[in-house]
Amino acid sequence: MRWDRASVLLAAFGVAAVVDLGALALGSTPGHVVAKPLLMPLLAAYAYTRGGPRPLVAALLFGWGGDVLLLSDVEPAFLAGMGSFAVGHVCYLVLFGKVRRPEKGAPRARGARSSLAYGVAYTLALVAAVASLWPGLPAELRLPVAGYSALLTAMAWAAGRSGLVAGLGGALFVVSDMLIATGVAEWPQPPRPDLWIMLTYLAAQYLLVHGVLGTLGTRPEPTPAYGEASTHTV
Repeated sequence: MRWDRASVLLAAFGVAAVVDLGALALGSTPGHVVAKPLLMPLLAAYAYTRGGPRPLVAALLFGWGGDVLLLSDVEPAFLAGMGSFAVGHVCYLVLFGKVRRPEKGAPRARGARSSLAYGVAYTLALVAAVASLWPGLPAELRLPVAGYSALLTAMAWAAGRSGLVAGLGGALFVVSDMLIATGVAEWPQPPRPDLWIMLTYLAAQYLLVHGVLGTLGTRPEPTPAYGEASTHTV
């Protein structure tokens, strides 16, 4: 079996994800600290190798910045990490704004109605979530969390407009960040909350990448398989 660079990078991402989630399940902080910073660079390299658009690669790298910053428990690092993720969401919004609209006629009208319905549902969920979390959040985090939540909701809605796979990724991103927010607000948490946060987050980022690559019609760049002799001469 011959693997190209994209396949190797995706497999490496999968291995790093399994190691990270396993470390969280076992309560191994060193394993998590080692594996987590590898995840988004590997996924970004995969997206780049597949010919993914620059905003997609940038979104993943800003996600990596947030991942690294959130390894610290201090409040300034939390705010900086949230800011890094927020820039990543802006990159996704720019990207999803380039998605082609359906052709004129009935399909386009149905798409517009569906988009409006998703927008209303996400808006109601945003208002309900922020209103519920507000009393439990530290005063200095309330406005930043509210602003970030609005941006995240806009990204998830825009992802849904680009297709089912990316839309599911956007929704899982909301779930992951909601788990973080409820922890900050000191709501009751499930066992191993960090495991569920990372599981939904990794699934979200992968589905966003997969959805974007499929929707925008990118194709793998031709790369020599491992073990295959090059036919080019210098």
